[in-house]
Amino acid sequence: MPALHQHRDAPGTGRTAPGRELASPDSQGSGATERRTERPLRVALFTDNYGPGHSGLLYAVQFIEGELLKCGHRVLVVAPQAKGPNPYKDAPGRREMRLPSLLIPGFPARVASGTGFEKALEEFEKDPPDIIHVHGLGPIGMLGVWAADRCDVPLITTWHTDFEAYASHYSHLTPFLDAYYRLLRVSANGMNRPSLKDMRQWVSKWPRRGISRRSLLGAARDMLEASELVTTPSDKTAVRVRELAPHSRIRVVPNGADALPPHQPLAQPPGPRIIYVGRIAPEKGIGLLLEAFEWVREEVPDAELMVVGDWRKSQSLKQKLSRARRRGGVTLVGQVPRDRLRPYYESADVFAFPSLTDTQALVLHEAAHAGLPIVSVDHELRLVIDEGVNGLFARPTPESFARALVSMLRKLKDPDFKARAQARSHEMAGWWTIDHQSEEIVRLYEDLAACVPIEERMNAVPPDETSR
Repeated sequence: MPALHQHRDAPGTGRTAPGRELASPDSQGSGATERRTERPLRVALFTDNYGPGHSGLLYAVQFIEGELLKCGHRVLVVAPQAKGPNPYKDAPGRREMRLPSLLIPGFPARVASGTGFEKALEEFEKDPPDIIHVHGLGPIGMLGVWAADRCDVPLITTWHTDFEAYASHYSHLTPFLDAYYRLLRVSANGMNRPSLKDMRQWVSKWPRRGISRRSLLGAARDMLEASELVTTPSDKTAVRVRELAPHSRIRVVPNGADALPPHQPLAQPPGPRIIYVGRIAPEKGIGLLLEAFEWVREEVPDAELMVVGDWRKSQSLKQKLSRARRRGGVTLVGQVPRDRLRPYYESADVFAFPSLTDTQALVLHEAAHAGLPIVSVDHELRLVIDEGVNGLFARPTPESFARALVSMLRKLKDPDFKARAQARSHEMAGWWTIDHQSEEIVRLYEDLAACVPIEERMNAVPPDETSR
């Protein structure tokens, strides 16, 4: 049996591993915040999404890089070869391992081809990191599981994506992913793994028929249960992981988001402005938002919908958005650098969130930092939403979403309600800052490296309520 799995009982037993048992809330004491290691940690971050485009996952990985470097630790980023944002390139204490990649039509990031994996594993064995942190369930994620197995180092996995929801929108990718997940399923169960040569042969013979969702999710389950710890960015995602991988060890650690920097304010519209900020993709519910806004305009004729994001990327959505703009009331801003988004949020009255596929949605936090109330169709994402105070929830239908948006616009005519909503948004956004996440994630690394017991936690806990 591979070394990684010698730390735990066989999958399915539900028993924790010696030296890795979960702590009770009182077992960590005040010493949990102290440095656990005498020397800098070496943390390897494995990610399948590191360019060329911008994404929440990219920002999440780069955030961890920055915080680790700030604390004096060392970072290795393992990712597919791709251009794109790379703010810490050549920073002291950081290095990269970029592996040959493929560009798949319709997929937002380049994907590793499998070439160079054998050599990479040999390098890890010669000089293993202290911690391996896998972000995502693609081929680089699989390589991270293999590396942790071969080097016998703690493995932490972060579940960033609602994989079941995305599978509905990217079903054309499942034949490609199947080649990797068949291998992942074998390796995670501790059986003799096929060679990387076999993997390349399978990839070259992508099955013409799609893999079942059951098989794909089963492979993901095995990967999660092979990890010493699985972190998730929200309670919603923790529930998904528990359903998918019941014997995984879970800790909710929301991604941090601070208020965006100020810039020159935008001109105020003549009527109320509803804003959407984010990626323009089918799984983000853009079609639902446009249909709902047609209903809103019947009730509030001077309402405006401002869409901030690269609306020309998706051909089908580009046509829908163009038609909506011609009908009136829709403003298509295009892509705006993240550090220049604040004036757009502050110019609006309500933030509209039509997506059901997000696992945290940092745009919600950015909107809350700007004092915006939120109308959402995702009842499970509540980190910055207090229903009835600074937010409303709707069902994912145009009629329900439109009614909630109109209701919020009418409530905001009351100055007292508006002031309470703004104050609550500011307060809740302030709970989930970069400092809060940084402190927790670095502590988890240090505790794992030192074999300190870690408390499982299925809920996000604001900083002033966190047990120490």
